[in-house]
Amino acid sequence: MTFDTLGLSPSLLRAVAEQGYQTPSPIQARAIPLILAGKDVMAAAQTGTGKTAAFTLPLLQRLAGGPRAQPNRCRALVLTPTRELAAQVQESVRDYGSHDGVRSAVVFGGVNINPQIAQLRRGVDVLVATPGRLLDLHGQGFVDFRDLEVLVLDEADRMLDMGFIHDIRRIVTLLPTRRQTLMFSATFSGPITQLAQGYMRQPVRVEVSPPNATAETVQQWVYPVDKKRKPELLSHLVEVHGWDQVLVFTRTKHGANKLSQQLEQNGIRSVAIHGNKSQNARTRALADFKQGRVQALVATDIAARGLDIEQLPQVVNFDLPNVAEDYVHRIGRTGRAGAAGQAYSLVSADEADYLYDIERLICKTLPREEIEGFEPQHAVPRGRSAKGGPAKGGPAKGRPAKGRPAASARVGKNPHSGPPAARDGAPVPARRQPRAGPRSSGAPARGKGNGRTPSRGGRGR
Repeated sequence: MTFDTLGLSPSLLRAVAEQGYQTPSPIQARAIPLILAGKDVMAAAQTGTGKTAAFTLPLLQRLAGGPRAQPNRCRALVLTPTRELAAQVQESVRDYGSHDGVRSAVVFGGVNINPQIAQLRRGVDVLVATPGRLLDLHGQGFVDFRDLEVLVLDEADRMLDMGFIHDIRRIVTLLPTRRQTLMFSATFSGPITQLAQGYMRQPVRVEVSPPNATAETVQQWVYPVDKKRKPELLSHLVEVHGWDQVLVFTRTKHGANKLSQQLEQNGIRSVAIHGNKSQNARTRALADFKQGRVQALVATDIAARGLDIEQLPQVVNFDLPNVAEDYVHRIGRTGRAGAAGQAYSLVSADEADYLYDIERLICKTLPREEIEGFEPQHAVPRGRSAKGGPAKGGPAKGRPAKGRPAASARVGKNPHSGPPAARDGAPVPARRQPRAGPRSSGAPARGKGNGRTPSRGGRGR
């Protein structure tokens, strides 16, 4: 299948071809025709599979044939949970709408509001926004929704997790009832389904992978280690394996700052990114990381769905997330668009419950390897919770998943540094798919090639 078969306009096909991409991903192949037909769509797919392009392309086609937006009005609204994702979606709109003259703008907090007001005064066809700043602008009379035709909720489950449900409800009450509504996410929970029932008209549900599945292109390991030795082990891994680029996740903002400082003291160029940083500081940190001026980007979960970094080779969970679903999105920052990736989790005994929750969620037991010289004094229990009770349900009851090692292997160096082999007879694509979101202004230029798919996602509160 090619994009030519999906019913997209010549101008959009030209924009896609200019990026060197011809083959749609499964979520794009299924969702784009439904959206072009005017259906309300609920779409779920693994992170990194092209969800952004799946709604951006048909949205642009619909808007290209209509009148331009009037001052302070918009014809389509895309709501995102974070600033980074909002910026990425707007760049996707700009890139793929380059031949249709579609005007777009992005609004989010943490930056000067005046340039955003100036853009809205000219009218925009596609407005990408975070909920808080959008409500501020509407309350001041700078945005009017009377002409709105399409509403997109991007990463809807994350918006609920971050407490945006009340803002979403307020925004929806301001919109015309006659509209097309699209909901895209990596996962769908009960609350998301309830949200859809209230705001969508007979939505068509599209799922192209099992809920909460991790990408087959990402290899995953657990490294048991005592909590106090985690910074030392991380520095060891960076140095021994020669990692030039690694994304590291911590649970707290303070923890991110502290770890970044420890890495710097160990001679590893590092910077932290989290919600307490200004938007300019976050943008600068991401640009430095993409351009290789920084080896380690230490982030809280605000970045789990907001970063799209070309060919990111590895992700490290310095702390396991206390919400199991966040593990899926964290490791989804690597292995994107069919590329190979590795995910490592440094797990201490007090995180055993979090590990079991993750293993139950993804329906597999993660292989454990003890690194020589870093063997923990306090072992991470297998098959029982950290409180001594039995782990509930799933494959994590002390029995490794089929094909997984049953015991820890002590190694001095990670033997899995190469790309994974093809699975189930399907070759792992050697090239990345096309991007459906923005790059930082300092990011490397995109490569060209054939047979690749627009694929981007991200975050940006």
